[in-house]
Amino acid sequence: MSGKFYHTSPTPANHEPPRTPSRDQIWLMFDRIAGKYDLLNHLLSFGIDFYWRRKLARSLPAAENLVLLDLATGTGDQLISLLTHNKHIKQAVGADPSIQMLAIAEKKIRKRGFNDRIKLETGGADHIKYPDHTFDAITISFGIRNFAELEISLHEIRRVLKPDGRLLILEFSLPRNKKIRTLHLFYLRKILPRIGTCISGNSFAYHYLNETIETFPAGDSFCSILNKTGFNKIRANPLTWGIVTIYQAEKSNG
Repeated sequence: MSGKFYHTSPTPANHEPPRTPSRDQIWLMFDRIAGKYDLLNHLLSFGIDFYWRRKLARSLPAAENLVLLDLATGTGDQLISLLTHNKHIKQAVGADPSIQMLAIAEKKIRKRGFNDRIKLETGGADHIKYPDHTFDAITISFGIRNFAELEISLHEIRRVLKPDGRLLILEFSLPRNKKIRTLHLFYLRKILPRIGTCISGNSFAYHYLNETIETFPAGDSFCSILNKTGFNKIRANPLTWGIVTIYQAEKSNG
């Protein structure tokens, strides 16, 4: 493996680590909170999520006529950012198992005039219907920690990438700095669930968010999984004190 790595720190001694929540049929939860999802994303991230998505868009391969797949596309914010900040995308597919999230994505994409270049469809990452070597790039933003079958999904992603195709993943992580990490954990555990529950009316969803962030194998651990599943040129780029990380990897030809 190559690139920039960082080690995850242990959970502070005065906190019990959260249980690992079930990812089975989690799309049902997203169907229930779809109407408030965008508002809460922007509110709970203090609007920094727009910056994170731009950074991912600017990490796409420097090539013309890109054919792209965005998995766990949700309400379409990452797709819209990709086409807004990268002019070389010829065609994009957005896939998500949540019908309600896709319905919101479709309205937003039409409003932005991208419907001629974006196709939306229901589906997950563990069984991608496209043939081998279809896409120049695959992106996943704030979705991979929800995958029930992580390694199976990564093998599928590798299969449908073209040789030397690029995988870009934007996902929450935990800061290395102990003071920032402690403050961030307090926010995740005490503040975020209360705000999320108050606005969405769904207590489970925003406790689930915290639990999946804390139990996802971020940093070096996730880079090792990428390497194990056949990717190379792996890089991890922490942003905003390590609150999120952009992972970049390419399909090896071996």
